[in-house]
Amino acid sequence: MSLELLQVIKPTGDYVEKMEPEISKDELRRLYRVMVLARSLDIRGLQLQRSGRIGFFIGGIGQEAAHIGSAYALNPEDWIFPAYREIGSMLLRGITLKQLLNQYFANAEDVQKGRQLTNLFGLKSVNYVSGSAPIATQIPHAVGAALAAKLKGDPIVTMAYFGDGATSENDFHTGMNFAGVYKTPTVFFCQNNHWAISVPVEKQTASETIAIKAQAYGFEGIRVDGNDILAVYRTTKEAVDKARKGGGPTLIEAVTYRMGAHSSSDDPKRYRAEAELEEWQKRDPLIRFRRYLEKKRMWSEADEKKAQEDANRELDEAVAYAEKLPRPALETLFTDVYAEMPWHLEEQLRELREEKGEKT
Repeated sequence: MSLELLQVIKPTGDYVEKMEPEISKDELRRLYRVMVLARSLDIRGLQLQRSGRIGFFIGGIGQEAAHIGSAYALNPEDWIFPAYREIGSMLLRGITLKQLLNQYFANAEDVQKGRQLTNLFGLKSVNYVSGSAPIATQIPHAVGAALAAKLKGDPIVTMAYFGDGATSENDFHTGMNFAGVYKTPTVFFCQNNHWAISVPVEKQTASETIAIKAQAYGFEGIRVDGNDILAVYRTTKEAVDKARKGGGPTLIEAVTYRMGAHSSSDDPKRYRAEAELEEWQKRDPLIRFRRYLEKKRMWSEADEKKAQEDANRELDEAVAYAEKLPRPALETLFTDVYAEMPWHLEEQLRELREEKGEKT
């Protein structure tokens, strides 16, 4: 397997014309605006946590091209099984800032009623499965859903996102093996951001690449520059189309970099060199894509200013809305468990209301 990374846009914004995917000018501009909004939300999310307004935050600064470019290759009926850094893919799918901020603040309009960590968001109406804190558990889920669709004759594809650290988990191997045997319409999308919290990728695996692991399970593995949104889209679109036509799964290794901390509870300065971060900042996916758009005469300084202002205004409005709402009602601890409440929960709910001085 070649160690070369598929690349369409260079860090300078120069590009390989014959490799450009067919995406309209309006859609290219929209993709960049989603990247700007995702980056702005990442910055705001950490600020909210640091000021004590939300309890926890996981960001994905530096990885926007990887998850937005890959999610763009899917159809609306396809299912996404995320890890926890795919904020941009949520926005691309149509999940609104208000829905996300309601979840961040765990308020009364949070569809998950305050029972999930920040960013572990899911919404059935857009085929976006809730994330989960345990690493790699979404991988066999994505494979199982794909097999079910295959057996039913539904022409859908499932996308499983995960990081390089997840490739050391048993669920990665279980999912990959099952997908290879049954040729499920699954795209395994590994965002190799070089760090699994404080564990560098070279201590994560002895394999020359992560993509090469697919060969052991009988299907294709591909490496792509994860900071090049067009290369990511092109690679993923080919894998999605192949899966939809019955060609089986693909493992994509998107080589990128986590430019921020693992989470709001992490200090990356304790385990990685500043020079390493500075080198990857030169490959910032937003700067690269903006340079490309500018060279194509699709973007200007005025466009950039408006995109930033629009993102901040939308965030201000969503934060103000979500922060003023109350917490979910305590009763939801009992009413949101079963379709029909069993007797023992009815009894506990009655006790709660008596404790609160309410008539039962």
